[in-house]
Amino acid sequence: MTVLVAYLPEKGGRATLNLGGQLARALGVPLAVATVLPKPWDTPSTAKADAQFVEWSGSLAAQAERSARTYLDQIAPGATVQFHVRAGRSVSASLIDLAADIGAAVLVLGSSPDGHLGQVTVGSTAGRLLHSSPLSVALAPRGYRGGSLALQRVTCAAAGEDELVVARAQQFAERVGTGLRVLTLAVRSRTGWSSGFGVDGDDEVFDAWLEQAHRSVEALRRKGALPPDVTAVVGAGRGWREAVDAVDWEPGELLVVGSRPKGPVARVFLGSRATKILRHSPVPVLVLPG
Repeated sequence: MTVLVAYLPEKGGRATLNLGGQLARALGVPLAVATVLPKPWDTPSTAKADAQFVEWSGSLAAQAERSARTYLDQIAPGATVQFHVRAGRSVSASLIDLAADIGAAVLVLGSSPDGHLGQVTVGSTAGRLLHSSPLSVALAPRGYRGGSLALQRVTCAAAGEDELVVARAQQFAERVGTGLRVLTLAVRSRTGWSSGFGVDGDDEVFDAWLEQAHRSVEALRRKGALPPDVTAVVGAGRGWREAVDAVDWEPGELLVVGSRPKGPVARVFLGSRATKILRHSPVPVLVLPG
């Protein structure tokens, strides 16, 4: 079992190294760092052009490894780290192939550099992997610097029908030696007229959603999915960001969300609710395949 980190120095790579090192340490497994380089097209070119491309690729790979080694020596001295370079036309496909080759259980990705600092922002590679990866995908918020922190708590975003997700989050929390918290969200529309019945009507709709969120928690308890010592919390607000921000988050916290089954093979495939929670998370997110 290995934690695989996708790394490029200029793509916010330190955030992925921080999260990857944190997860590998918590799980007690080696860390693998992968840099995916572009693969040349199978079209004729001059020998000089081919040589220049090989030289450039080798230089980029060496730079990435030096940069990663230097930083990991600071945040995870003595850690077991493997370095890999793959050439491929698809970064996502190359990472999945490498994960299968080395037996990785978690693939760690960073957020898009276009996103807000401290928030998870899904870029193009992460977007593809969140709909196709056969292994769990962990996403680091942009600028994440928690590499030296121990995992303190696992929070699982769940509704009443998500007992399997809660069970798997509980197993993960036990594996890394932390407590588990279950989070259910009640989201009110930002406009007072979204229900079509005015502000009072919208309040009634929101109250119904809030009641449903509490019923979801009770449903999980009735099904035995929530052990007595597991804390359950409901976050409520106008919009997903406000609902997520209404909940207290600790340093060293990890948010776990489940995905929906897609076909006969277990893969990550996020529904709209999980996608919205992920995009507003202030802490790293671990997405479990369906």
